[in-house]
Amino acid sequence: MQAFPIFLSLQGRRALIVGGGDAAARKAELVLKAGGQISLIAETVGGEVAQFIAEGHVSWAGRSFDESDLEGMSLVIVASEDESIQARVSAAAQRRCVPVNVVDRPALSSFIMPAIIDRSPITIAVSTGGTAPALARRIRAEIERTLPAALGRLARFAEMFREQVRRTLVVPRARRRFWDRVFEGRVGELALAGDEIGARRELIRLLDGFRSEVPSVGMVHLVGAGPGDPDLLTLKAHRLLQRADVLVYDRLVSDEILSMARRDAERVYVGKKRANHCVPQEEINDRLVALARAGKSVVRLKGGDPFVFGRGGEEVEALVKAGVAVEVVPGVTAALGCASSAGIPLTHRDHAQACVLVTGHLKNGTVDLDWKMLSRPRQTVVIYMGTGALPQIASQLISHGLPASTPVALIENGTTDRERRIVGTLATIDRQAQRAFLTGPTLCMVGAVVGLAMSREQEFNFESRMGL
Repeated sequence: MQAFPIFLSLQGRRALIVGGGDAAARKAELVLKAGGQISLIAETVGGEVAQFIAEGHVSWAGRSFDESDLEGMSLVIVASEDESIQARVSAAAQRRCVPVNVVDRPALSSFIMPAIIDRSPITIAVSTGGTAPALARRIRAEIERTLPAALGRLARFAEMFREQVRRTLVVPRARRRFWDRVFEGRVGELALAGDEIGARRELIRLLDGFRSEVPSVGMVHLVGAGPGDPDLLTLKAHRLLQRADVLVYDRLVSDEILSMARRDAERVYVGKKRANHCVPQEEINDRLVALARAGKSVVRLKGGDPFVFGRGGEEVEALVKAGVAVEVVPGVTAALGCASSAGIPLTHRDHAQACVLVTGHLKNGTVDLDWKMLSRPRQTVVIYMGTGALPQIASQLISHGLPASTPVALIENGTTDRERRIVGTLATIDRQAQRAFLTGPTLCMVGAVVGLAMSREQEFNFESRMGL
């Protein structure tokens, strides 16, 4: 985050605008809407600015800027095209620690004017940090299309009942659930439609129902966080993140996905990595049960899919045994995400009629797998957590009948902007992996489809991520 987003109250405060053209008029209109009192410095003024002055909304001094003009100002906007004036006003304002924005000159500004969506009292601001204002405007337009024009009416309606709801529902989680029901249900529909009487009646009925509700045990949602790219998170997973009281997550869940959760949600890290389980599975199970029994809505975030080498089945069994409600939300497992990202088809009519997913964990120095089954022709083998056992895996597959020339791909940090691919054969892949110093989560794919995809890399334009 390049800048800290804040909303500044200008009600009754003084703001200085330097410049008298169209840009000054646009900024003056925004400041006036926020309740600010404007002093404007410009030797000449254009039509819209002149109208503001004539209507008494703006105090104008028809001269050049002087540093004394900053006295008592809460905000300064420089809308002059004269670069010397821009630099002089910016320097003077920053010496006095007065926030200053120079239009289209982020380097001279201490704050950036965002693209604004106004549904007063709801205000949404979009900023690109001054790097691409046109992109910010496009994002604003996309958001505008999704928001009801009467959204401000709904906010004002909710404000009327905020204190009553706070007194009636003293438990924060109950209040959050109540407001979710208000905004997503019939109350919100009526308020947006302008039927305040009907909305009031429905809200009181809903509040009475919540008041008489017996406190219940919470619920645990086992949510697949996908292979890494936050855009691959399901809509349901995103919705649950927004409502969770607690997030229980491991190291395969990215910061980008965690940032989608409610800001005030409790975060419990139970990170696991190969050969280092910092929190035993039994303790994780106990924590989930305890959190749910405390009445909390718990999201157990797991990389990939909870039921594909995620020990989700064990957690479901523990929760059901403890009498805790549990829901499983699928995610894109690493095999599917990495295959798509790398352009490797897991099945192919001419090369692979089957796909096998296995885990390559070492146990007592060996990997206990059905090597005869894995060495069958015309199939793709995907090995999770197998980088530490690559020598054994390659040796066993070769000794059980797969040619040493069988193509192999290692995909590290798949689907993210840190993705790396190492492509070789069963005979070479271990040496290549050692040279590459793989440290992130890595998937191993074995089969003819790997060679097929790599021979088409020019067509797919995947070579920018290749690590040969």
